[in-house]
Amino acid sequence: MASFGWKRKIGEKVSKATSQQFEAEAADDKDLADEDDANWVHATKRRKEVLLEDCVKRSKELKDEGANLAENRRYREAIHKWDEALQLTPEDATLYEMKSQVLMSLHEMFPAVHAAEMAVQRNPRSWDAWQTLGRAQLGLGEIALAIRSFQVSLHIFPMNPEVWKEDLSWARKLHEQQKATKTEAVQALANKKELAQESIPDYDFESDEIVAVCAAIAEKEKALSAAKTVVIVSASGTVETVTEKEDCPTTPDETLFIRAR
Repeated sequence: MASFGWKRKIGEKVSKATSQQFEAEAADDKDLADEDDANWVHATKRRKEVLLEDCVKRSKELKDEGANLAENRRYREAIHKWDEALQLTPEDATLYEMKSQVLMSLHEMFPAVHAAEMAVQRNPRSWDAWQTLGRAQLGLGEIALAIRSFQVSLHIFPMNPEVWKEDLSWARKLHEQQKATKTEAVQALANKKELAQESIPDYDFESDEIVAVCAAIAEKEKALSAAKTVVIVSASGTVETVTEKEDCPTTPDETLFIRAR
């Protein structure tokens, strides 16, 4: 039977030189691993940069293709190209602004306003986006909002004659017409109410004419109530109308007439 003894530690018989060699090799392996990690991070970062550059390049190609299609009035195809470009560069305000212009050409005002609002959110300093938003709002009938958008566009680019002379001037003219129309409508309603009030005559119910008419009607009703009319059917089928008075009522002969039930 084997005697019991302590287990020896691992590496107890390893020489000092061999141990130092192992430590040196381990340090070299660690340096290589750190270098590989750094290279991997750099490669990943570079790959993302290349992918982003490719997305931007492809988005620009799609934007140009859509612009050419829009110039040829192929609006639906242009919108499709710009939607593809927005999948690659969703923060491109120009794509939304161009899309809004085309939607206005298709008379789709609600989507046009939405696209212009997206353009303004992406780039609040773009006077083009504010001008397009104002035109879309004007097409939707929101004149006051359109005026504000044109004013913001002019605040960003004060020397723009198109916004100043055409867009803002036209919007203000429409606003004045809208105010005048509302004023005319309110005045017409007030005149109608006054005319309705004036058309009702103011009768004097205590005048002599009204009293005389009421008296005549009362006398006629009294005369009619004093005489009663009875319809009697004879045995032979003859119909006779008999007028009775309150003081001497007429009683038909039961042998000659049949009472009507």
